Amino acid sequence: MKKIVSIITICLLLFVGWGCKKDNSFLDVQPNTFLTNQQVFSDPNLVLSVLADLYNRQVDFSSLNGGWRTFADFSESFPSENGSSYIVQRTGWGYGEWGLNWFDSYNYIRDLNLFLQRDSASTGLSDQLRKRFYAEGRFLRANFYFEMTKRYGGVPLITKPLTYDYSGKVNDLQVPRATESEMYDFIINEAEAIKNDLPADVSEKSRATKGAALAMEARAALYAGSIAKYGATAPAVSLPGKQVGIDPSKANGYYTIALRAAHEIINGDAGGYKLYTAPTGATPAQLADNFANLFLDKTSPETIFAKDFAKGVTHGFTTNDQPFSFSDEGGDAGRLNPSLNLAEQFEKLDNTYAPFATTDASGNPVFYNNAQDIFADRDARLAGTIILPGGSFKGQTVDIWAGYRLANGTIVTSDEAGHLKPIVPGGPDVQVVGADGPVNGLELRTQTGFYIRKYLDPTVGSGRRGQGSTVAFIRYRYAEVLLNAAEAAFELGDNTTAAMYINQVRARAGLTTPLAPSDITFNRIVHERRVELAFEGLYFYDMKRWRLAHIVWDGTPTTVSDLKTNIGKATQHSTQPWGLWPYKEYDPGNPDNGTWVYKEVLPSLVTGANRFLLGNYYTQIGDDVLAANPKIVKQPNQ
Repeated sequence: MKKIVSIITICLLLFVGWGCKKDNSFLDVQPNTFLTNQQVFSDPNLVLSVLADLYNRQVDFSSLNGGWRTFADFSESFPSENGSSYIVQRTGWGYGEWGLNWFDSYNYIRDLNLFLQRDSASTGLSDQLRKRFYAEGRFLRANFYFEMTKRYGGVPLITKPLTYDYSGKVNDLQVPRATESEMYDFIINEAEAIKNDLPADVSEKSRATKGAALAMEARAALYAGSIAKYGATAPAVSLPGKQVGIDPSKANGYYTIALRAAHEIINGDAGGYKLYTAPTGATPAQLADNFANLFLDKTSPETIFAKDFAKGVTHGFTTNDQPFSFSDEGGDAGRLNPSLNLAEQFEKLDNTYAPFATTDASGNPVFYNNAQDIFADRDARLAGTIILPGGSFKGQTVDIWAGYRLANGTIVTSDEAGHLKPIVPGGPDVQVVGADGPVNGLELRTQTGFYIRKYLDPTVGSGRRGQGSTVAFIRYRYAEVLLNAAEAAFELGDNTTAAMYINQVRARAGLTTPLAPSDITFNRIVHERRVELAFEGLYFYDMKRWRLAHIVWDGTPTTVSDLKTNIGKATQHSTQPWGLWPYKEYDPGNPDNGTWVYKEVLPSLVTGANRFLLGNYYTQIGDDVLAANPKIVKQPNQ
């Protein structure tokens, strides 16, 4: 064996020596398959390419890349896809729901720490560029730790790359969980440390800015304050070492930070962000269009930080969720159907809450001349968020109706959308149900009577699988900053400031009668966030931080009475997604012939009821993680 090794070694030496003698430049040729760290961090364009990957790996509660299912839950909507019906057929969620892949997450944290280490050591970048890149890396790391903290509470807080020395000793690599408050403190402190190293540039939407850092800080501080204050209502959701749970004495401090950070944005310190508003005198339809358009307009002054898409890098949200009759390929559509539970939250223009009037005081049907009359005089965000019966998309009217109602109350319909058949025996064949539904159990058509409008792209071809949509997903926007400031002010006892900020958001939606300071209650705070921020990935975490999730989603079926009562109350019971189905009245010779009636309907596939257990407040940490690091404390109720 020694002889063989010696021969190989001699041959290698001879080969290298020969190579050096024949061409001394041979070993000086730079490899063309990879770049050194020094090369990368000497070229701003190469650093940007690394940063682009790090930005792309940020996570949200829902991703527009096929992430529609995460919105088809919590009774806010119904999943009209056969493979997803389990969402409304289960009762309760597993303790591992809504988590992140732990090991992938820390691989990402390591990559961020390496980026920061290499950027700070760079000698090939200008001081200005190096400082901005460094601030961006810290922003991404803090924002990702925020995502982890929302799910797990305290996690191991690692801010430098960990290196294994192959000694067999891993003690130094096993980091215990920080407390939940330490995590929020880290996020807040990082935002403060980097905000002035980032541009105060309203036109920059997809990279970190001063506005993005402050928006993150305001949201994180608000979450921490809520957990500190409302955590006492669910004492079982805590750990002795405070890896989960925040001391109530810290609540006002966090609310103060949230209000101060939000004020910096509102006062223009981070640039001139403002609400995306319609022209003065806009009609209700124009106000609804304006609200929908703010999610389509990439130049909106309201957008602070967004995940952008472009030609060649698109998503399938429109493909999955467009009304069926508008499908570019005639078969991909209709999966996300907003619920009646959500639709009825949008209040009347006189600032009152009321269910949609389907019957009168005697229980008789209410007749409407037009399909949209039942939705008249409502918050414009209703039609800006949801495509309603009689509404439009791409300039055309959606075909949403459930059948004919005869004078005796009999329903004539079909289990096939757009089906033709006689209304009465011997009559001519006519269409008896909308091409867009609703039809019980028929996937890809609405089963609630509604389609989602928010984020739906009307661009030609955006609903095709081969093309997709380039609409950006907004992570932070100015309206939320106003609502964060309002909530923080309310919690600090300043209802005047809270009313001022809430009224700005409401006025944009056509609610022109301002709320008085005395009108601002916890219920108002909860309600305003629900209707303004629907389908933006925040509702679930709001319900968790307020410790309302186990009350609202208690596992008992939702009744029509539940839908019609306690609207606008933070604790309104809502465990199943209901629908509102329109029917055409058929009664020739009667003045009501050709009018519309509506009926509350529970889709037939809804057999479960959402049940949120105390153990769901914090995602379970996997046994593989616990086995790899015995210093990590289990979650409460795990």
